[in-house]
Amino acid sequence: MLLSIITATFNSEKTLSKTIESLLSQKTTNFEYIIVDGNSTDKTTEIIKSFEKKFEERNINYVWISEKDKGIYDAFNKGIDLASGDWISFLGSDDFYLKDALKNYCEQIKKLTGHIDLIHSKVKLADRKIISDTWCWRSFRRRMLIAHVGAFHHRNFFTTYGNFDTSYRITGDYEILLRAKDKLKTYWFDKFTAYMSDGGVSNGNIKMVYREAARAKRENKSVSSFLVTYDYYFWILKFKIKRMLNAATR
Repeated sequence: MLLSIITATFNSEKTLSKTIESLLSQKTTNFEYIIVDGNSTDKTTEIIKSFEKKFEERNINYVWISEKDKGIYDAFNKGIDLASGDWISFLGSDDFYLKDALKNYCEQIKKLTGHIDLIHSKVKLADRKIISDTWCWRSFRRRMLIAHVGAFHHRNFFTTYGNFDTSYRITGDYEILLRAKDKLKTYWFDKFTAYMSDGGVSNGNIKMVYREAARAKRENKSVSSFLVTYDYYFWILKFKIKRMLNAATR
């Protein structure tokens, strides 16, 4: 069994080293690491090159390319094309795995029986919050509730439902899972495996997150047009109220 981990980078010199080091610290070597860089203009590619020997010493396949792309989901698609593993994961360039993460995933995957599209676990956020919800179509069709960072998709999922839609900038990971609707087969286990920073693209563009989520739900017909509109304005209003309350307490 081989795991494939894909990281998309663009001018990620400030955070990438910690992400890469988290892969080198893993207690298993049953994985390959693929970095798809978007033609960075800072020292990102120098950092990537500096780790080549360390992966070679551990006999871990370390693949990277640097070329212009159309955004993070285009980079993810390039990574999928380069991947050799049966299970594929996407790790942000400012996120990282905990030391026993891949060992835990390997152990859980070996326990699987029957067809599974996605295996996921618990993720810690920089603000100390925890994402640990199990997948439930009734809730998921209205909002992204699972920890997608570091989760593993079976290769057959992409064969069946296609790769990421590159017209999305932020919520393509939600849209691709919506395609399967209630046929999506998931497995969740109760362990922390990854740490997600607050620096992700979605945190700085919250309105775009809700717009794209609404579009994903509309295009995949996961809910009625009324609920698409209702959810959009509900979350926008909730975000504004929360921001006002936070400002008032400072």
